[in-house]
Amino acid sequence: MRARPLRLAACVLLLPAAALPAAPPRVRPGTLVRWPGEALEWCGLGGRRFAPLGGACLYPVDLLHAAGPLQLQRRSAGRDETRMVAVGPFDYPLQRLTLPPGLVELSPEDQARVERENAAVGRLWAREGPRRFALPLAPPRARLPKGGRFGSRRVINGRRRSPHGGADYAAEEGTPVLAAADGVVAMVADHLLPGRCVFVDHGDGLLTMYFHLSRVDVAEGDELKQGARVGAVGRSGRVTGPHLHFGLRWRGARLDPDLLLGPPQALPTVR
Repeated sequence: MRARPLRLAACVLLLPAAALPAAPPRVRPGTLVRWPGEALEWCGLGGRRFAPLGGACLYPVDLLHAAGPLQLQRRSAGRDETRMVAVGPFDYPLQRLTLPPGLVELSPEDQARVERENAAVGRLWAREGPRRFALPLAPPRARLPKGGRFGSRRVINGRRRSPHGGADYAAEEGTPVLAAADGVVAMVADHLLPGRCVFVDHGDGLLTMYFHLSRVDVAEGDELKQGARVGAVGRSGRVTGPHLHFGLRWRGARLDPDLLLGPPQALPTVR
């Protein structure tokens, strides 16, 4: 007598859908994840704790964060909670540019200068202090056009370059540039690539940056109010025309500035 084959596959197919674990929501690198709640005590990400803002925990996901699971933590009404999200693959548009070699290639001396300047700027990302801002931030120009090509993967003269870590806004030279929130000027510099630039510390690890200025109207250590004039749009540094490069880092993460210029309720949200 022949043995009857087991039909395990059929058993699996008959399991109710509710028995299968739900896939964690997918989020884009360079975004900010919002987890609202009541009686929030602290929020946590990667071993770091920080205070909630506006009735929610906000978790920055760096532009270059590897695809894969990411655990969010918080304490609410004395109870520790976690949520999982999945960081998706880097899916920003590919931008191909052809530029004069003098705007792209660096001599050994210029490369050494860029490395020194990047090291000096990198020390800013560890700054801490009381939060001095609320969301949304104010736009860095009175009239802010759409777009900015944040995250664009750039291929310049056939060579792949680092993705665009800020938003670019075309404007006439001399257009006023404004502080996005209250803060203190952390650095004023004239660097090879970003030209005349200003970095403003808004506390809680949030820094905004304003590049390619034609003039700077602040000094390091100045206390600024939201909307205060930082400088003016220009074409300093390695650029092809006048525009404002507006970037920000929050707790070290490179984020799309447009996300913080809109209502927090529009951010990717978990429950």
